[in-house]
Amino acid sequence: MAILGLQLQQRFPVLTGVCYSRLISATIHVPAVASVSSLSCKLKKWNNGGRLPRRLVVGLGASFWAQYMNMASNSKSFIASARLKGAVEQALQNVEWPEQFPFKDEDFQRFDETPDSLFYEAPRFVTHIDDAAIAALTKYYSEVFPPSNTPGVSILDMCSSWVSHFPKGYKQERVVGMGMNEEELKRNPVLTEYVVQDLNLKPKLPFEDNSFDVITNVVSVDYLTKPLDVFKEMCRILKPGGLAIMSFSNRCFWTKAISIWTSTGDTDHALIVGSYFHYAGGFEPPQAVDISPNPGRSDPMYIVFSRKLSTA
Repeated sequence: MAILGLQLQQRFPVLTGVCYSRLISATIHVPAVASVSSLSCKLKKWNNGGRLPRRLVVGLGASFWAQYMNMASNSKSFIASARLKGAVEQALQNVEWPEQFPFKDEDFQRFDETPDSLFYEAPRFVTHIDDAAIAALTKYYSEVFPPSNTPGVSILDMCSSWVSHFPKGYKQERVVGMGMNEEELKRNPVLTEYVVQDLNLKPKLPFEDNSFDVITNVVSVDYLTKPLDVFKEMCRILKPGGLAIMSFSNRCFWTKAISIWTSTGDTDHALIVGSYFHYAGGFEPPQAVDISPNPGRSDPMYIVFSRKLSTA
């Protein structure tokens, strides 16, 4: 069995003299973890009463910083982080979870702690992953979603925007978008209704118990500062057997992403998201899937999913 662990990358302190306006507008690559075997021995102390070492609130790995400087210099090239094939999918197999949620308050701090409403005030009609990754996610949805126009099916797209990457022409009687910018949500053609809500201020979801068949979240789970509260709410509003799909890449607005995310890599991210399902309770053991379309040549794409227990 694998012991849940996080490979913390070598980090630099936050460097002075960096133009903040450029940092906040950039979507940055998070470094990948080299192998899953290195994870097994990192945090055995979790099961032995130990504590995680304290980290910097924001850590910049060497590869992270090099990639940022490459982007900041207006380079159009993209070099995807190398990773061990299958490492992400193995990350959640036979995990020995610690008895208690292992993360600390500082793990959910961000470089930019100003109100998120300010950051998301202006609409961004852009996509945050490349076309190949989007196509891979859409294909995955087509394989796991209920058939289009199935009577009684409801879907919640959490942390939604102007596009949800659902299959072309996909419709259900109820598709709810929840996001931070109303102008973006109004432009989303798949939504039948929307809610503007900051989950970091108000994690309680404004829906009845057992309301949704599917919950999706695209490249936004890394911004949640109260993830256990949100995942408990997800469990409450899912119908028994309902499916929750968290997708992520190695891109993020790093000033708004939580510290534990920016200082770890792809395999660790699967463990982090898996831990949210596990410690929220009421879910089947989470699973990870690597749906990256062109490893090393385009944005990676990962899924961590689980279903609400039928008896929950």
